[in-house]
Amino acid sequence: MQIDVMTPEAIAAEIADGATIAVTGSGGGMLEADTIYAAMEARFLATGHPRDLTLIHALGIGDRKTLGTNRFAHDGMVRRVIGGHWTWSKPMQALAKTNRIEAYSLPSGVISLLLRESGAGRPGLITRTGLGTFVDPLHGGGRVNAAAVDDIVERVELGGETYLRYLPLKVDVAIIKGTFADTSGNISMMDEPADLDSFAVALAGHNCGGRVYVQVRDRVQTGSLRPREVSLPGILVDAITLCPAQDQTYRGGYDPALAGRVRTTLVPEQTDAAGGPKRVIALRAAMELSPGACVNFGFGASAGVAEIISERDAFDQYWTTIEQGIHGGSMLTGDMFGMAVNPVAILPASNQFDFYHGGGLDAAFLGIAEVDATGNVNVSHIGGEIVGPGGFIDITQNAKKVVFCGTFDARGSKVDVANGSIRIERDGEIRKFVPSVAAITFSGAEALARGQEVFYVTERAVFRLGPDGVELMEIAPGADLDRDILARMEFAPVVRNVKPMSEALFRA
Repeated sequence: MQIDVMTPEAIAAEIADGATIAVTGSGGGMLEADTIYAAMEARFLATGHPRDLTLIHALGIGDRKTLGTNRFAHDGMVRRVIGGHWTWSKPMQALAKTNRIEAYSLPSGVISLLLRESGAGRPGLITRTGLGTFVDPLHGGGRVNAAAVDDIVERVELGGETYLRYLPLKVDVAIIKGTFADTSGNISMMDEPADLDSFAVALAGHNCGGRVYVQVRDRVQTGSLRPREVSLPGILVDAITLCPAQDQTYRGGYDPALAGRVRTTLVPEQTDAAGGPKRVIALRAAMELSPGACVNFGFGASAGVAEIISERDAFDQYWTTIEQGIHGGSMLTGDMFGMAVNPVAILPASNQFDFYHGGGLDAAFLGIAEVDATGNVNVSHIGGEIVGPGGFIDITQNAKKVVFCGTFDARGSKVDVANGSIRIERDGEIRKFVPSVAAITFSGAEALARGQEVFYVTERAVFRLGPDGVELMEIAPGADLDRDILARMEFAPVVRNVKPMSEALFRA
């Protein structure tokens, strides 16, 4: 049996108005089938079709301007979006903010696993992940604008325990990117940095009676791919499109070290622990590492902890992971977050999220935008924009220890780090420690009920979550307790036995 080979334009012409589209991909251009997206966009701009689409994506896809999910961000092209991470598409954020689409946001792992459950014919995803957060029906049910009125999540009782049931999805079209397709349609991703949730997306598309399209770099003869090099069996694939010029990421070309095909001695450039307050945060957060721990790192300041491990060549001391399915290696940070050079294993992201949901993480290091007195954290709704949680809820709700990492305040802050102390030259305009968070992306009450260890690490103070709320544990040398900490918080933390942060954190 030979697989159909279609042009991107022919694929776009087959997509009906009102279809539900599931795509895979992640930041930096990883597994982004942009040739197909571009053909869909061009057809819509020329003819007004396909329109009124429902778009489902677990991770953030795009360059904040024109690529990835930005291709769909035109009035009328999409009617509903269910996204895990929105920050890579500012035009789509604008559509959501002005109620021109029905906007929903769910945890990335939940979306990946829900696609798998939907493809398996099961009654949605039943899990505790999301309880107490903005995706819980008690706090909005994942709706992130007024146009979103339908219920897509419900609370259920099973065996006397409360769970969330994320309702199943019916996928009409699945769009995926791979490296090779053989003539029978078997897809290999051997030169890609990750598999992400490609199998779950394809499974949902195929078993829901939809169509599965895959963009690949090249076609090879059946039998030339070793069975363990196949990520998607041809039975799940309806057609492929060839794109010989496709890139591995937005950097261009293909780097075999990102796919684990070769090993390299080159270490990725530091961006989150290079110096200044971010380095202080990374060094202090790294003190919460314990030998042998299985750990996860998030995007932004928390990724600095991974850079510290890389800098110290301490890979053998911890088992490092990221939600895209990567185990081990030196993480790329910044806009290329989600990949690593010299990984020891690359799993489907859906499998990774199963591992996380089941409690496999000893510690997780994540970012921070807002904290309130009860320990709630918001990273998903910032400045009136929907950012989405990405894998934040999947990770923080199920790790044994959670270390939130970020600057004490934001926008305009100027802090000098030298000679074992800090000098605060200018406070930021935006306070992060607030009376109540704009949305609950992490629930302090749920964390206490689960017995999690929770820390909040900044460059000028360290806090922990206790039964009485957020407690101040340490302050930076050079910082004044009243002037630089308490007066800059919009709630009063618990203050008992405050210690100085180590001076070593503040030396070059």
